[in-house]
Amino acid sequence: MKYYFTVITLFMTILSASAQQIDTVFLKNLIESRPELFSHIMNHPTHNEVQVLYTQIDRDENNIPHFTSYSYRLDWNRYFYPASTVKLPTAIFALEKLNELKVKGLTIKSTMKTDSSFAGETKMLADSLAENGLPSIEQYIKEILLVSDNFAYNRLYEFVGRAEINDKLKKYKLNNTRIIGRLAVGDGGEGAKNTNAIDFYNRNKLIYHQPAQYDAREYPMHLDNMVQGKGYMDKNDKLVMQPFDFGEKNVYTISDQQSVLKRLLFPETFPEDQRFNLTKDQYKLIYRYMSMFPTESKNPTYHQPEYFPAYCKWLFYGGDSTAVINPNIRIFDKIGDSYGYDIDNAYIVDFKNKVEFIITAVVQSNDSGIYNTNKYEYKTVCLPFMKNLGQVIYQYELTRPKKYLPDLSKFKFRY
Repeated sequence: MKYYFTVITLFMTILSASAQQIDTVFLKNLIESRPELFSHIMNHPTHNEVQVLYTQIDRDENNIPHFTSYSYRLDWNRYFYPASTVKLPTAIFALEKLNELKVKGLTIKSTMKTDSSFAGETKMLADSLAENGLPSIEQYIKEILLVSDNFAYNRLYEFVGRAEINDKLKKYKLNNTRIIGRLAVGDGGEGAKNTNAIDFYNRNKLIYHQPAQYDAREYPMHLDNMVQGKGYMDKNDKLVMQPFDFGEKNVYTISDQQSVLKRLLFPETFPEDQRFNLTKDQYKLIYRYMSMFPTESKNPTYHQPEYFPAYCKWLFYGGDSTAVINPNIRIFDKIGDSYGYDIDNAYIVDFKNKVEFIITAVVQSNDSGIYNTNKYEYKTVCLPFMKNLGQVIYQYELTRPKKYLPDLSKFKFRY
């Protein structure tokens, strides 16, 4: 009898593993069927490090979403630099921490003044983009979601703390991700382990003091492709003819990125203990500013020509300043770009045609093989790929039959 149950258990495990396998053929055929759009990628020796995860969404009679995923060159063990995409989970964890502190009077609008307490740290006592000129968690989240502001992310990284960020990643089973440093300030080593002291105020009254934190832990990950290229510019702008090492940088895989997005947008599809600890208003705040164009925002305010509607919309629009915006489509996403990598993690909705789907994609172009030069082929290779990929999948989705049309009112906002 024991043997019988062992066999049955093994059989069910195999069936479950088979059911969870992601189709690798559909996207390959779709991309290869459009050589006029994707020939550069197909002909490149490494396919420009492209990885794509596309998820179809089908609703049942109760409007509950069900997911079917397709991948192209997806490989959690192959490294790419995630750049600003790490800002989304960090912003979510900042709201969770605020809720879990349960400090009377402490809210997302409380003034957040960041001190400096370790070499290389910077203070942040004011925010010229805020209506009242003062920084807050809410203001930083808006700046992250609208234009991917680096300093806003750094302040939230410091508030949550490196240890708590990585503990939260493990809590949500994002086991192929680590977030271990600030962005755009050359963070690393002991500097990244130390985070600033922070004070929160309501008007002039101190509500909460968070001392400086130190995270002694290391987060080793050994992935393929962590050493790249043939040279790099060092901090003194001198060329070093040695491969560039990403071994001490953030890691955030495509699968984990899409898991965060699905958990954020569709918490009802996850067990209660795996849902983010956010209030309804906090969910709405993130949805609203993820999908808002920078030019629609009033506080903070962003003006053309430096900023434009498609500024952070790469899948479907290609980040094109001249893009014609479809009034029926909204894109809830978080992008990242650095070291020649462009990444976009996006939920795309067409309210008129009742279309919704998720794409998470990365592509790299660094023809010179030299890093830290800011001379990458974003505009000629990466962004056109992103635009074409989003458009081709959208056109397919327009024709894909659905038994039940989705009720998308949850994601419709006045901007």
